[in-house]
Amino acid sequence: MKMFAYAAVVSMAIFAGCEKAEEAGRSVARKAGDLVGKGAAEFASGVGEGVGEVTKGNLPDVATAIATRKSVRRFDPERPVDDALVEKLLRAAMAAPTAVNKQPWEFVVVKEEETLKALAAAHPHSRISNGARLVICVCGNTDNGLPGRGKEFWIQDCSAATENLLLAAHGYGLGAVWCGVWPIEERVAAIRDVLAIPEGFAPLCLVTIGYPAENPPAKDKWKPEKVHKGRW
Repeated sequence: MKMFAYAAVVSMAIFAGCEKAEEAGRSVARKAGDLVGKGAAEFASGVGEGVGEVTKGNLPDVATAIATRKSVRRFDPERPVDDALVEKLLRAAMAAPTAVNKQPWEFVVVKEEETLKALAAAHPHSRISNGARLVICVCGNTDNGLPGRGKEFWIQDCSAATENLLLAAHGYGLGAVWCGVWPIEERVAAIRDVLAIPEGFAPLCLVTIGYPAENPPAKDKWKPEKVHKGRW
């Protein structure tokens, strides 16, 4: 029904000769929560002062967030990420699609300086030492209850959760970078040891997060030659 409302507003605006038809429809969709899904009201409530270009109730739409997201590897060490914003990131992560709704993800939120240093030593490419004040380790239940090779769907589910987390971080004016852990055995063992991850769960990745101290350009990765229509 929300999408029908969006389409109706766009159509009416076009017939009325409105040059801002798309903006009018997008406004209705945003209010209905279409652009950020269930929980849009909480997403759009803002996170207080100091969120870069993001202002209260004015988050980027999904297409803009996807197109402009980039990996940020340098952070402002003087600006911690508050707990309310961390919860918003985790809510976004847990809104990801998941096979048979098993929701195999677990998240370890790290802010303590000593643990951050230990993670930096365990994962030399994590960029934690570049001023990050927050790391979220995305973990998966390796026995998700699905039969046979279906157990491995935890990797896809947790990857989807990680992308949601990255997009939410970008939308709130934070910088973040996905640092792979699974399936490199020595990394898995090192991160497991630092974070006391129990058997039956595995770290998929670390997401290093903070307020950006750099602004690298977003990359245009569109390559039509990679699109195969009908068959390969």
